[in-house]
Amino acid sequence: MQYIVLDMEWNQPWPGSPTARKPLPSPIRGEIIQIGAVRVREDGAVADEFQTLVAPKYYKKMNRKVASLTGIRDARLREEGVPFCDAIRRFESWCGDDCVFLTWGFDDITILRENLLLYRLDSSWADRWYNAQLIFNAQTGSGSAQKALGTALALMGIEPCRPAHDALGDAYHTALICSRLDLRRGVEEYAAAVKSHEDGFHGAELPGCLGRAVFHGYQDKTEAMRIMGGRENCCPECRQPMQCERWLSQPGHRYMTMATCPEHGQYLIRIRLCPDPDGTLRVSRLVYDGSSEAAAGYREQLSKPHPPRRRRRRPSVRAAKPKDAPEAK
Repeated sequence: MQYIVLDMEWNQPWPGSPTARKPLPSPIRGEIIQIGAVRVREDGAVADEFQTLVAPKYYKKMNRKVASLTGIRDARLREEGVPFCDAIRRFESWCGDDCVFLTWGFDDITILRENLLLYRLDSSWADRWYNAQLIFNAQTGSGSAQKALGTALALMGIEPCRPAHDALGDAYHTALICSRLDLRRGVEEYAAAVKSHEDGFHGAELPGCLGRAVFHGYQDKTEAMRIMGGRENCCPECRQPMQCERWLSQPGHRYMTMATCPEHGQYLIRIRLCPDPDGTLRVSRLVYDGSSEAAAGYREQLSKPHPPRRRRRRPSVRAAKPKDAPEAK
């Protein structure tokens, strides 16, 4: 068995642009513009590499933020990019048989599957896939927090030697990390690593936590927040419904509120919203004792004066004078 460490770059339309509003045969969150991969053999040796630029068909104009991050410009894609179907055929042929795919994070494989579906191409050859971040966390004792690639390199004492935000460069650095992991054991224990990731709150658990739970399948933030404050908002003691106070937002798609049970008092509820590979939202939910440090933090934030929202001034509209109206004397 061989491991294919995969990384990709993709373009996205500017929000609100005509390209963003144009319906596609199948929805995608980004159109692939670069594929980079490095082969890691079963003995951990880093072997050959693959790289190709892909000419976009739907999002042809490079998003300026993506261009700035990756250094990939429209002109280069026009000159060096190949059609997506050709790029995939070349990549699949290079991968060969009996391979397992590894990516640093959940996004790349999701984007790949969306693009394959858009072009009505078979995706079964990429079914054997694992998130190398989770294997890294499990085998290095790094907790459940998602690590940036640069952070993981530093933790393993690996000096970066390729450009960042380049598909091949990021794939190569990920391959160096993977070469120091027990990948066979990581694959065998992957289900436990996934559960640890989903059950965790990415390093944000504080003293006084009474329980945690993970919920899946929400279509958007509105639905998730409604259900977290509704039918899933039950007292940890008696399982009766609790009444929520105001939700306060925190960095990283986190929110917290104080919930009250008529019999057992107050509890702090903290949630974090994360995308799942199928496009729905996952919610990690933590419940804290009402006297905990975390609950005190909620009360302190709630007591701060809420800055008034600035009202946008509407331009004054002066009544137009009829063309034939006489001049005022």
